[in-house]
Amino acid sequence: MHTSPALLAPPDHTRPMLDWLASQQDAMADLLREVVNTDSGSGHAEGVVRVAALLRARLESAGIPVETRPEPGWGECLFARIPGQGPATGGHLQLMGHMDTVFPLGTAAERPWRAEGGKAYGPGVADMKSGLVMNVFVAEALARFGGNASPVHLFFTCDEEVGSPACRTAIREISQGARAVLNAEPGRISGNVVTERKGSYRIDFEVQGVAAHAGINPAQGASAIEALAHKVLALHALNGTEPGVTVNVGFIQGGMASNVVAPLAKAHVDLRYTAQNDLQALLDRIHAIVAEESVPRTSGRVTAQTGTLPMAPTPPDLLAAYQHSAAQVGFAVEGEFTGGAADSGITSSMGIPTLCALGPVGGYAHSEREFCDLSTFVPRAQALALTLVALG
Repeated sequence: MHTSPALLAPPDHTRPMLDWLASQQDAMADLLREVVNTDSGSGHAEGVVRVAALLRARLESAGIPVETRPEPGWGECLFARIPGQGPATGGHLQLMGHMDTVFPLGTAAERPWRAEGGKAYGPGVADMKSGLVMNVFVAEALARFGGNASPVHLFFTCDEEVGSPACRTAIREISQGARAVLNAEPGRISGNVVTERKGSYRIDFEVQGVAAHAGINPAQGASAIEALAHKVLALHALNGTEPGVTVNVGFIQGGMASNVVAPLAKAHVDLRYTAQNDLQALLDRIHAIVAEESVPRTSGRVTAQTGTLPMAPTPPDLLAAYQHSAAQVGFAVEGEFTGGAADSGITSSMGIPTLCALGPVGGYAHSEREFCDLSTFVPRAQALALTLVALG
């Protein structure tokens, strides 16, 4: 049973920090509007750099030194440190986020930031530009008022939405020695945080067939599309074969014309799995289905695959620390599981206690309906700041 939030009060020495965060509601929204109105889709390096500049300016105005790490083709990462005020405690605490979104160049102009009914809308407003802004203000609060015995590091990446191909190494380097990682992906619509995530793999493959005239000599051909259809059914049959595993063929293309037996077909597979599943065994099964001669004289091969790691369950004491801090500022929160992947899987795989979805509450990410509940900005920022103080 959780203690009612109304029965808890924050430590007296944290009151100035909490009051300052409460006074920053409008400033948070103003910075979020600027960031949302800046396109920063994965691979749009110039946009990512502009987002980083907006966040960097706020941090530097608070006296926080900021470093950037170029990632050619993707933009740059942003790194800042807030020193600890206590004796060495065996590692830093890390705040994480990503500056890229899934939206193409021009989306911000087509449907820019708007706020109505206490909610903000726009590309990336929840996933995860609101979390970036929240982290910046929490870092500023610590720099202004202190209270964190352990150093706090802030690290924002630029390619999370495509599986962090460039930033994965940087995340591992920056996270080395961290005592805990707190990732500001959007809070769930329920208000909960995320304590476990699935990993994901995208597997691209193609099927080679034999072209022939579909009317004159179809028997001389071997349809790559027919073979692909068999493979799709076999791949989807993997759903439900073990807990946590989902497989979806979400993209296909192939053929030349309706009167030609198709000589080539292609597809993309999405695989989701948990830390408890045997990833290599799953990949082996998928590769075997792709390679099988589903139709005589056809052949299949995997052409590319990229993956993200699952986030193992958050240690109970880390979740409890956040829950206690949330209760001190008036809200209750639980942990939940999600099928979506995130960079928190990388730090979790290193054995670092990781808690995710600490950003302001939002929903419908990756769609035109995406929103951020602005009323959750201050309390989520306060709860995160208190957690950093408590963990220190």
